[in-house]
Amino acid sequence: MRSETLALHGGYRPDIGTKSIAVPVHQTVAYAFDSAEHGAALFDLEAEGFRYSRIKNPTTDVLEQRVAVLEGGVGALCVASGQAALHYAVANIVEAGDNLVTVPQLYGTTHTLFSFLLPKLGVTAKFAETDRAAELERLIDNKTRAIFIESVGNPAGNICDIEDIAQIAHKHGVPLIVDNTVATPILLRPMDWGADIVVQSLTKFMGGHGTTMGGAVVDSGNFPWDKYPDKYPMFSVPDESYHGLIFSAHFGRTAFIERCRSFYQRITGSVLSPFNAFLLLQGIETVALRVERHVANAAIIAKFLKQHPKVQWVNYAGFDDNPYYGLVQKYLGGRACSLITFGVEGGLDGGTKVYNAFELIVRCVNLGDAKSLACHPASTTHRQMSAESQKRAGVSPEMIRMSVGIEHSDDIIADLKQALEGARLC
Repeated sequence: MRSETLALHGGYRPDIGTKSIAVPVHQTVAYAFDSAEHGAALFDLEAEGFRYSRIKNPTTDVLEQRVAVLEGGVGALCVASGQAALHYAVANIVEAGDNLVTVPQLYGTTHTLFSFLLPKLGVTAKFAETDRAAELERLIDNKTRAIFIESVGNPAGNICDIEDIAQIAHKHGVPLIVDNTVATPILLRPMDWGADIVVQSLTKFMGGHGTTMGGAVVDSGNFPWDKYPDKYPMFSVPDESYHGLIFSAHFGRTAFIERCRSFYQRITGSVLSPFNAFLLLQGIETVALRVERHVANAAIIAKFLKQHPKVQWVNYAGFDDNPYYGLVQKYLGGRACSLITFGVEGGLDGGTKVYNAFELIVRCVNLGDAKSLACHPASTTHRQMSAESQKRAGVSPEMIRMSVGIEHSDDIIADLKQALEGARLC
């Protein structure tokens, strides 16, 4: 089935007992066991089923199946936020002394995780100078355990050459982890190009209504963890917390995602509530339609901004003079994403004046909402970074990041026009 159909039907058929068309909200903490033996089998991971909602819940299970089929994976784990999903995906395969290699164009909090939290746990992030595969390869050593990229950078708008980077990762026996939040599986499925693990902030385009936080880790099932027992002993060495269970032997292709669930979510508990899972499912039903409108509006808005005399530059990969235009054709089918950045006259002062003048466009740090949203990264999402780190991440003082919504494009343009022309930029 195509993505538009999977978004509506993936992972669910009308409930056997009630015939409910909508996915029921299983707002429960625990589940009854048939017997002591049944409970033991569930806790030993020998039987399928539910035992406690910190580990698995029927409503969330449908969401996980739907996200997995949309991304082309063998399984998914949905957690309380996109940031938790990223943390779990990385923590699941690293130990103290290991490192991961990444690009400079990252979401601000991802940069903070890699630069400040992981090092306290003995894990190092090595930042390449650019997002090119050759630059990433130079940093790989015998302690590297993953390459991490964003398919479409937030807020830089760069597009990583996933196929090339995946080939480099696999050449060195490490997985490629891709944050696919901005593109969504509607525009791009990184696993089709060699990615091993995909993470999503479901809070953004997938939910789309700006009410519900959630994140997902998706497993392609393709990386051979047991081929590298020295690098990834957590999959090939008996796990003492599960009476000697060996994840790769027991779960096969789903070893990564099952360890992520049974070890990290079980112990650290960044759980997505069943009701939030239900709300995210409502959003996903219309994600294909919304992304189509987001993309169409973005092309119109980008053209308007490029022609406005007070706008110094526009970063939109849909322009044929953009350095990533070729990758838009290769990976996105020519449909550039609706995340646009632009700079106005007057530097930091000019950027903030225009930003403050918006009336329809909402000032906030979210993206992917049905509404048009704007952010000033230098003063918000990337504020904790040094000026040099901001520059490497694609952030400049005058830059405004805009997530183009699904309103009528004329109304979005009217608000941009009044903000640009009303603000005194000199």
